Amino acid sequence: MADVHSFKDDERGLTAVIEFLSAFTLFLMILTAFLSLAQLQMGSNDPALDRLDRAAILGVDRLTASEGWFVPLNDGAPDYNNATSEWHLEPMNQLDAGRLQAGIVSGKRLDFQRIAALSNVTEEGFSEGLGLGEKMSVFLTIRVEESGNTSREGLLIFQGGTPRTTSSSSSTAFRTFYQEGEKISVILEVHMNAKVTSKMILTEVMTRPSNSGPEWIEIHNPNQFAISLRGWSLNHTSGVTSTNFLFQDGVVPGNSTALFSGDPTTQKVGNASAVIDLGSVGFLGVGQVNAISDGSGVLRLRYTQLTHTTPSDIDVVEWGGNTGLIINVGYSIERQDSTRMSQGAWDVQDSPTPGIYVQ
Repeated sequence: MADVHSFKDDERGLTAVIEFLSAFTLFLMILTAFLSLAQLQMGSNDPALDRLDRAAILGVDRLTASEGWFVPLNDGAPDYNNATSEWHLEPMNQLDAGRLQAGIVSGKRLDFQRIAALSNVTEEGFSEGLGLGEKMSVFLTIRVEESGNTSREGLLIFQGGTPRTTSSSSSTAFRTFYQEGEKISVILEVHMNAKVTSKMILTEVMTRPSNSGPEWIEIHNPNQFAISLRGWSLNHTSGVTSTNFLFQDGVVPGNSTALFSGDPTTQKVGNASAVIDLGSVGFLGVGQVNAISDGSGVLRLRYTQLTHTTPSDIDVVEWGGNTGLIINVGYSIERQDSTRMSQGAWDVQDSPTPGIYVQ
């Protein structure tokens, strides 16, 4: 009888082991399925992507948590005694030279004066103030999602920065505000290794001014963030003669036009937001001083990345020769469409409009 009982005990033990292993196998299958689902929902456990996610979340939090602050520099050192939360009232050249953390909220509400002032802030300065890494760029959208006034729904209050098209990876964070009967979204995209596509374009050029006026070049910035002129240059070529000018400072505000003149004191400026003297450095002439060729020439707008030594052509216009663009006295060369690096985008105008560019 003892052997029979022993056999039954062994059988029951074996059954228990098999049931345990079956249950454990089922548990592992459920756990694997859960982890796979979590992976799909949360993304890969990649440290680089985790940093990008944190950057986007912290960035939108810093942008929408307060009024922001600005610290000017004095001989290269932060001047904390003159730091201010009223950064939106500072001149754009001061903002470009100092340290800024842009904030667009006052009294827990979006401050539209501060949002408008983002056009005086460069994308680089904006990103640095939000604490983003060196290889990160941003694209900021502030949009009316819902409104009692249906004509305002979808209205872009601000949109600017570097698009994600060339980015190796991106992350997005947003915050929603309800005020004045509207739902407004603040959406911050942070991109890794995106190529910053500076979009400034040549829009009009005066090579043969009348009445002893100055030569001038008109350049437009269609991005809503400002663009620092550091790294930008102009090149004029006529025959075997070539002249270059590299900008050391200056800022072109967002969605605005700048004029570069041989004589700013007599220059008609139209709606230009900035007028910059290129006569004193000899790149542009005035009166009988002919710095840009009247007959034929090529003007190039160039940009040099910080990591490169050779400038890249951003835009170009050529006149004279076989171009069909023959310049008479008092006539200008004007862009007819926004296609960069296209000779067909240009035409000769008998009524120049310095400082006025219609997109």
